[in-house]
Amino acid sequence: MIIVMNAPTAEETARVLEKIRHSGLEPHCLVDRGKTIITAVGGADPGRSEQFERLAGVERVVAVQTPYKLASREFRAENSVVAVGGVTFGADAVPIIAGPCAVESYDQFRETALGAKAAGAVMLRGGAFKPRTSPYSFQGLETEGLAILRTVGREVGLPVVTEVTDPRAVELVATHADMLQIGARNMQNFALLKEVAQAGRPVLLKRGAAADIQEWLMAAEYLLSGGTAAVVLCERGIRTFETHTRNTLDLSAVPLVKHLSHLPVIVDPSHGTGNWRLVGPMARAAVAAGADGLIIEIHPWPEEALSDGPQSLTLANFRQLTRELAKVAAAVGRTINSGKGGQKR
Repeated sequence: MIIVMNAPTAEETARVLEKIRHSGLEPHCLVDRGKTIITAVGGADPGRSEQFERLAGVERVVAVQTPYKLASREFRAENSVVAVGGVTFGADAVPIIAGPCAVESYDQFRETALGAKAAGAVMLRGGAFKPRTSPYSFQGLETEGLAILRTVGREVGLPVVTEVTDPRAVELVATHADMLQIGARNMQNFALLKEVAQAGRPVLLKRGAAADIQEWLMAAEYLLSGGTAAVVLCERGIRTFETHTRNTLDLSAVPLVKHLSHLPVIVDPSHGTGNWRLVGPMARAAVAAGADGLIIEIHPWPEEALSDGPQSLTLANFRQLTRELAKVAAAVGRTINSGKGGQKR
């Protein structure tokens, strides 16, 4: 059950919360576009909704059948548009996020950022904390990497997104990044999801390598019910029996999730394939499939990259790709790389 309140007083909200608890349910409260939204968890029967509809300040009570209630189309029919520093996800424009897998040095990240912006990217990515399969692989520059990320982002005038891997580091990362990324390995790290939901930053939620659609949307539900309305989903490939690619990029997930949920969906063709030769074709296909954005790994010198060099585009490759993407977007009635076109929801 979801209770929507329109500009309630503190006393009206407190009364609803008290009644929910008295009914043996657990309330979760958030504010979205001027409305206070309270979810009541615990299996309330439909007859109980009338008790809440009569309370002062309550606009309506919504009974949502899907387990991912706040993320569902049942709850919100219109598309949500998420704004990050002037860049919008979920509107007609298709923003491109670009940058290296990892921040390796100030010079490396600044050169990448300048090349990304010149080619049309409107947001930067870069890892400071790098959870790797091997403990002997490069783990990122950590706090030094965060400082470089923030400094370069401000110098070139682009917002930045970076991954947070530890609930204890959420506050630190949030002070350096405009958007927080939950990586595939942490999609179901529920303690991390709860902490990130309270950080006051938009969230990029990547699909886990073995996660089905419902599990992915339920992870988003943790964020939405925990306090943030600004969630962007990212399809980045799932693990299958195929060995010729790093993952199997599930582009069918884009239109499917957009049918089930109002949240924006972007695509990561770099991790989805693991091969720079496949990034361009899959990026073009993603735009054609209706993706609300792309996140692409680029590097000035991929052969020297400390992580994910084989899937990183050169700056020249990236410039060529953005030109091609503009044509695909135009063919399906959209545009590439505009930082405008919607309001934060």
